[in-house]
Amino acid sequence: MKTLTVLGSTGSIGRQTLEVVRAFPEKLKVHALAACKSVDQMENQVRAFRPSFVVMMEEKAAKDLRECLRDLPVTVEYGMEGILQAVTYPQVDTVVTALSGRIGLEPTLAAIKAGKIIALANKETLVAAGELVLGTAREMACPILPIDSEHSAIFQCLEDNPQTIEKIILTASGGPFLGWSSEKLAAVTPQEALQHPNWAMGWKITIDSASMMNKGLEVIEAHHLFGLDYDKIEVLIHPESIVHSMVAYKDGSVLAQMGNPDMRLPIQYALSYPSRWENSFQRLDLRGKRLSFLEPDLTEFPALALAYKAGRIGGTLPAVMNAANEVAVQAFLQNRLVYHRLTELVAAVCDSHDVLLHPDLGTILEADAWARERAEELIQSTKFKYKIPKINSICNPKCRLEP
Repeated sequence: MKTLTVLGSTGSIGRQTLEVVRAFPEKLKVHALAACKSVDQMENQVRAFRPSFVVMMEEKAAKDLRECLRDLPVTVEYGMEGILQAVTYPQVDTVVTALSGRIGLEPTLAAIKAGKIIALANKETLVAAGELVLGTAREMACPILPIDSEHSAIFQCLEDNPQTIEKIILTASGGPFLGWSSEKLAAVTPQEALQHPNWAMGWKITIDSASMMNKGLEVIEAHHLFGLDYDKIEVLIHPESIVHSMVAYKDGSVLAQMGNPDMRLPIQYALSYPSRWENSFQRLDLRGKRLSFLEPDLTEFPALALAYKAGRIGGTLPAVMNAANEVAVQAFLQNRLVYHRLTELVAAVCDSHDVLLHPDLGTILEADAWARERAEELIQSTKFKYKIPKINSICNPKCRLEP
């Protein structure tokens, strides 16, 4: 029996994680749940899964939830302090980090230091602090098992000998705007951007998928998870979302992991590893299916190029890029920023950042806070007339964004 803490339990990945728990009651149980402010959803989850400890990020939500659960023997806390407590309980084996955004960094580090197995769905943690997080995990001999479908696919296709790898290939659906002209993209609404053709996901990752910033974040995550140079990480557009990613080996063999676009599959694999549990999920039927692959257009998807460049420089720049993107996505959803300026804004923030290499946690958090403030200043400023950047000159020389 594996005992879990699920961070972000009311979000898309969190809810699907609990579906997997429900499918395997003899193998999985929940000790703690954490979410932001969705009291009704959390009450339903607590009554269904009976955790001992629950955390809401907002104090009022915790107070309201505590009142709703007066009849149950459950402790309800709030804020980051409560989340850190949830991930370090001695009886917890595995922490599922499904919080959205940079907020997942500190609890993931705390769980690693407490010796927990990490089932990682929060890619921003490795984008912002991959060197720090992976270094800490190595020191603690703490496994990090990827939940992202692409990284789970790579993980499943890897051989034990990394010297045999030629490259890894991350697939991307292309989102809802694949093939759209610049003129058409200029009029995109939040409602259109939230209509992903294949996956049902949370709002932030759905917008990132539309801009392909999500794939850029996954490139940086893959660099840290698998220890590969960026020149060995390729992205292909695969609109059908059946091949989740591939590993190409030096002998010419290519191993691919395929399946229906169902996040419960990589979630279950992370929770069952190294075993594979039989389930009743719908099986992939390839009869009549067409598989197509395209090279991404970096003019159409400049966020992908920006992420490669930020990742190659490293230091505090990926954290800055990620923070600015979180602010930009929120502004777009609030109709304060038009879609085609999302990457433009993030590039402008990166352009004004002085990169610090090999940062510690405090430095990363400072860079994150600075980037959020700078992004908001640009959004509110009437002087934000930043021309859409060319791919080879996204940032100024102090960022050393060489092609």
